[in-house]
Amino acid sequence: SSMRSQNQSIVSKFILLGLPIHPEQQGLLFALFLGMYLTTVLGNLLIILLIRLDPHLHTPMYFFLSHLALTDVSFSSVIVPKMLMNMQTQDQSISYAGCVTQVYFFIFFACIDNLLLAVMAYDRYVAICHPLRYTIIMREELCLCLLAGCWLLSCAYALTHTLLLAQLSFCADNIIPHFFCDLAALFKLSCSDTSLNELVIYTSGAAVFIFPLSGILVSYGRIGISILRVPSTKGIFKALSTCGSHLSVVSLFYGTIMALYFSPSFGQSHYKGIIASVMYTVVTPMLNPFIYSLRNRDMTLALGIIFRNKNLFTT
Repeated sequence: SSMRSQNQSIVSKFILLGLPIHPEQQGLLFALFLGMYLTTVLGNLLIILLIRLDPHLHTPMYFFLSHLALTDVSFSSVIVPKMLMNMQTQDQSISYAGCVTQVYFFIFFACIDNLLLAVMAYDRYVAICHPLRYTIIMREELCLCLLAGCWLLSCAYALTHTLLLAQLSFCADNIIPHFFCDLAALFKLSCSDTSLNELVIYTSGAAVFIFPLSGILVSYGRIGISILRVPSTKGIFKALSTCGSHLSVVSLFYGTIMALYFSPSFGQSHYKGIIASVMYTVVTPMLNPFIYSLRNRDMTLALGIIFRNKNLFTT
């Protein structure tokens, strides 16, 4: 047992190899990722600000959207600043505690994102299929309960994986071929038996993805049926204008994951994993606010009102 504890104490930090890029591309990619990260933060914070400031946007749909925006900023902030720091300073180490913390928050925010998309699909379903009872069904208490449920489930899920990770011992090898502490990469480095960890990931991970996704599909199935039942151009247009943004975000979120994890044509699985990770840690959180604000008349109007008011104050 002294041998084991000695082994365990060998790895006090890990080395993150970062993105597989040539040194001459480093500066360009650093600028690109920094730009994308700042866009993510500013775009999502602008959405939160607009929703807070405009009373027209104090509806369940925008309540959930503001929390999705907050989750996107947080999710990106768990990964990207550390990656940018490693690119710039050439010091690629991350402490053991730092690594475990990153794993926890990565899983936590990814899970909230996932569950919020399902809750938002349910909200759209009620709005289109039960428009007259919408305000009664989606009252404030239910919205708060759904949000609290997302947070608590995600917290429990992330904690489970993090506590299981903390049981593993790491011996000599401490090089992670990735730009953040990825669970799968950590399992490969561990000198303990990781079969329990992997089992938990496959079962609970599947549940955390499949349940929300099926909820989204059922909601949109019901919306589709209700539109087809009374086919009118106005009805179809209304449904598209309220669901279009959400559908785009869902397709982006799940499309990325499926395209990259289930496509046989993709080359080495390691590069595939890194490209997938860049997509959902950097690209998706950045695009979400744009999809919502550009496709959405309410958001554009709110932005206009705020800028007009700002002009009134200054003139």
